[in-house]
Amino acid sequence: MKKILIYNWKMAPGSLKEAASLFKRTQIYADKTRTNAEIVIAPPFVYLPLFADLGGPKRGFTRIKIAAQNVFGGVGSAYTGEISPKMLKNLGVEYVIIGHSERRKYLNETDEMINGKVLAALKAGLKVVLCIGEPKRELRIKNYELRMKIAKNYIRKQLTKDLKGIHNSLIVAYEPVWAIGAGKPCYPKDAAEMIKFIKRFLSVKYQASSVKVLYGGSVDSKNIKNFVKYPEIDGVLVGGASFKKDEVEKIIMSSEKV
Repeated sequence: MKKILIYNWKMAPGSLKEAASLFKRTQIYADKTRTNAEIVIAPPFVYLPLFADLGGPKRGFTRIKIAAQNVFGGVGSAYTGEISPKMLKNLGVEYVIIGHSERRKYLNETDEMINGKVLAALKAGLKVVLCIGEPKRELRIKNYELRMKIAKNYIRKQLTKDLKGIHNSLIVAYEPVWAIGAGKPCYPKDAAEMIKFIKRFLSVKYQASSVKVLYGGSVDSKNIKNFVKYPEIDGVLVGGASFKKDEVEKIIMSSEKV
C-alpha cells in the first residue's frame, strides 16, 4: 500500500520567497526520487493560493498534493478570519489537517469543535487528516501493558467524540502530544501497536476496514525509516523537520524504498 508523507509547515517559513523556494526544493527532490509515497505539503493559509495552483494540473506539477492546516466547521459567512471547506475545495486544496495537538492545546479546540470541522470538510469533499493522541506519557507507571491500556482508553474516547455521526473514510494521524517538538519520538514498536489498535477500533465501531493511520511526533530523516518499515503505519506527519532545507531531501530519500 502506498505510504503518505505529509509536511506540516506550521507557521513557517516567514516569507513568500522562502516558502516558494522550499516548495520548489521539495518538488525537485520528489521528482528525482523513485519513492512511491504520496507527498503532501500543508503550508500556512497565506501561501495556499500559490501552492494549490503549483501543485495542480494547471502547471503540470501533480507530484505534490496540497493540504490546509485547519478549516472552519460552522455554517454561514459571518465568521471573521475563518476559512470554509468550500473555499479550500475551490482553491484546489485536496487535504486538510484537523485537530492538531497544538490547536487543541493553544487554541482550546474541543472534540466537539473538531467533530464539526470533520463533518464540514468531508461534506465538501476534502480528504481529512484527523490528529489524535494522548497528552502525556505515563512513565511513572512501570508496567508496559497498563501504560498502553491507559493511552488506548484515552484514544478510544477521543475517536468516539471526534467521529460522532461520521461514516465517511478519512485518514487518522496518531501523534502522542508528549512527542511533538520534543526531539524524542514514540518508540516505533509502540507506535505500531497503537496504530494497530486504532485500526481495529475503527474497523469494529465504524466498519472502516481500509482506514489509513499515520504517525506524527518528532519525525525526521534519522528515524523515519524506523516507523514506515511497519506495515500498519501508513505514513508520517512531519512537523518541524519539514521546513528545514537540509532535512527536505533526506526525508524524501529515506522514503524512497517505501
